[in-house]
Amino acid sequence: MTWLAAAARSVPPESTQQALGYPSLFLLVLIGALVPVVPTGALVSSAAVVAFHQTAPFALALVFVTASLAAFLGDIALYWLGRRGMGSKNGSRWLEAIRSRAPEDRLTQAQEKLAEHGVAVLVLSRMVPAGRIPVMLACLMAKWPLRRFARGNLPACLAWAVTYQLIGILGGSLFDEPWEGVVAAIVLTVAVSAAPSVWRRVRRTAKA
Repeated sequence: MTWLAAAARSVPPESTQQALGYPSLFLLVLIGALVPVVPTGALVSSAAVVAFHQTAPFALALVFVTASLAAFLGDIALYWLGRRGMGSKNGSRWLEAIRSRAPEDRLTQAQEKLAEHGVAVLVLSRMVPAGRIPVMLACLMAKWPLRRFARGNLPACLAWAVTYQLIGILGGSLFDEPWEGVVAAIVLTVAVSAAPSVWRRVRRTAKA
């Protein structure tokens, strides 16, 4: 964390932050939606910390709009690519990437919940760490049209952006220095992301 703190201490002027920050946030969240290895939740929380300490009006609102729009467009693009792969005889590398991140047990669970609850599961899937891809694959296998997926995915992306932005605001409100808030927000985000997997391991250990 030392390098992160040192980098965050040298905060550029607000105009520079705005000129570089919002496009960078949009691009990174978009890439993270297409390639689910970028920690997009931590990015949104960190951006919210910086916005919280800015004097510019609507800074937090711009973070929310930027993050939710990028997440939505990235999800739509990935779903569209997945649909093309489902319709192709040879599939596609995008569909293969989606399948590789959806273990059979998680996929079966997602399919069952999708059949029972429909769009509500899609909304909740973005709130659960590693829940987005299995539900997206379940939607693909259920042959949801892109328009139906988009209608369910929009509130999912809005709720996701609000959640991680609130984590950032909490981290920013606890400290006077932005870099301290960024570190706190990242720690909180990692804790939130790790909690479900830790809980599953505890349950498995208790049953064994």
